[in-house]
Amino acid sequence: MTAPRRLIAHLDMDAFYASVELLRYPELKGQPIVIGGSRRQAGGASSPSGEPVQHARLRDYAGRGVITTATYPARALGVHSGMGLMKAALLAPDAILLPMDFESYRHHSRLFKAAVAEIAPVVEDRGIDEIYIDLTDVPGAQDAIDGDPLGGVRQLARRLKDAVTRATGLTCSIGVTPNKLLAKLCSDLDKPDGLTVLMADEIPSRIWPLPASRINGIGPKANERLAALGIHTIGELAATPLHTLLAEFGSQYGHWLHDAAHGRDDRPVVTWREPKSMSRETTFERNLHPREDRALLTPIFTRLCEQVAADLARKDYVGRTVGVKLKYDDFRTVTRSLTMPTPTREASVIRQWAGRCLKTVPLDQRLRLLGVKMEGLLKADAAQAEADVDPTPELPLFEPAMGDNP
Repeated sequence: MTAPRRLIAHLDMDAFYASVELLRYPELKGQPIVIGGSRRQAGGASSPSGEPVQHARLRDYAGRGVITTATYPARALGVHSGMGLMKAALLAPDAILLPMDFESYRHHSRLFKAAVAEIAPVVEDRGIDEIYIDLTDVPGAQDAIDGDPLGGVRQLARRLKDAVTRATGLTCSIGVTPNKLLAKLCSDLDKPDGLTVLMADEIPSRIWPLPASRINGIGPKANERLAALGIHTIGELAATPLHTLLAEFGSQYGHWLHDAAHGRDDRPVVTWREPKSMSRETTFERNLHPREDRALLTPIFTRLCEQVAADLARKDYVGRTVGVKLKYDDFRTVTRSLTMPTPTREASVIRQWAGRCLKTVPLDQRLRLLGVKMEGLLKADAAQAEADVDPTPELPLFEPAMGDNP
């Protein structure tokens, strides 16, 4: 007997955050919408259901937030995720600006993943809006239907798409290929609400004409270096001698580029990964000074510690090392960490030790960003959850002695 054809799917929700918002405001369907900023800045969008809502417009935004996602009509105007909202306002001033609602996004994320797992249980969670699915051994996936050797897996993929829509009211796009690398690429070929099934013999005709940057793992800097070599498409990358790639990019990345261009990827679908860290951070709408804005910074810092503690408790972990991250107004970033004598997930303990980390960095310059991280994670049943912490009284945060050095 021959081994079954390997069938790996990548499922990507379509404009996920924006699509969830359209469930709340269906009257906005078809309009350019961007998601970003905060509830305070786009407060009209949080009016009670059933009442007229005056949505904020992008032209009225002031701050340095970035777009989290955008509807496809907004993307057609040139705006995209990661773009600064002020810059986007120049391109699409009349686009509607909606605030983020992560509680709702996480709820719909859980719904679509549960719907998929009912049909195909081997699922790798890759984020709030995307998953890999191993369809190889799912009943019916290997069947030929009406002379189509891939008819069974096409039918299965449509079942998955229908299940996601029934569970959430949202659409998704799926790519089905022999591996994760190609599946990720193919899920983006026919968005929104797309389905692409592609096998190795179709790589030259359907994959090689695409820009090299479409391969997940080729970022802007690598793409620039490829372009300098005259390599613009995946096909041109596949035709480049291996020794050329090794000389330019080194052994590890050079070999990976060569394999990726030929559609080779043996990575399995991994159903569980032990997290290495958990963190929360926030970028301020305006730069805050550690002393002058202490009244604002201290509750923000406390809330970050509480959020990290809640994340640890929800996933049943404790952590041994606490760290902080600061980004100054000149974009310089510093991090500091301390290892506690006993692992914990108690918010008050995390805050105390994170505060000690703060006292080791210069706090005489305005801040753009503040973050808190827990590392050295252990499952709670493998470690004492309550840390035996030295009860030394806390010193006021953001009030270091002048001249403190990291």
